[in-house]
Amino acid sequence: MGLIHIEMFTTLDLVGQAPGGPDEDPEGFPYGGWQAPLLDDVAGAQVAAAYEDTDALLLGRRTYDLFAAYWPHQEGGQDNEIATLFNSVPKYVASRGTPDLQWAGSTQLGPDLAESVREIRDRHEHVKVVGSLNLVQSLLREKLFDRLDLWLHPITLGVGKKMFEGGAVPTNLALLAPPVAGPQGTVYLRYGLTDGIPATGDMSAPDRGAGNGG
Repeated sequence: MGLIHIEMFTTLDLVGQAPGGPDEDPEGFPYGGWQAPLLDDVAGAQVAAAYEDTDALLLGRRTYDLFAAYWPHQEGGQDNEIATLFNSVPKYVASRGTPDLQWAGSTQLGPDLAESVREIRDRHEHVKVVGSLNLVQSLLREKLFDRLDLWLHPITLGVGKKMFEGGAVPTNLALLAPPVAGPQGTVYLRYGLTDGIPATGDMSAPDRGAGNGG
């Protein structure tokens, strides 16, 4: 059985809307492209490493349309390595509509998201979910993922679609590698889904000390 990896770029207030450019999601969101001024070599190397073993992409409709219009034309350019990878692997599109599957190797998922994700997991080793905020929210809510790569950027926006918008569920995760911070202040965190739900305790218990209140 393979792994479903979520690759998510957010601000400190967990806004994940339109990080790459102002044309990604222009209606009513004034900060499209907020990630660009914060890119650095460390973050770039982490992103490139995260995609190395990808053998399939799982995308929401909006992200798929953006990628299909962009990546087929980038081979041989500055982003040749990622372009070649994205263009060569199968692409699975989660959409209730009828997307134009013009990008080579593209397939629309069936109406049952959970069943479709399980089928993809059985078919591939490392399925990457890139962008696709609405899809990510569903995967997080239904625990239909195995890894969460989270890039936290040192800004807050106060507006925009958030990573857990629409309802989070109690979930345990384990940090799989030490955090990596870049010179611009972006922190990369890799988590893995674990069993159970968060436990509770009593910070006032004698063996817990006085806590933050001193």
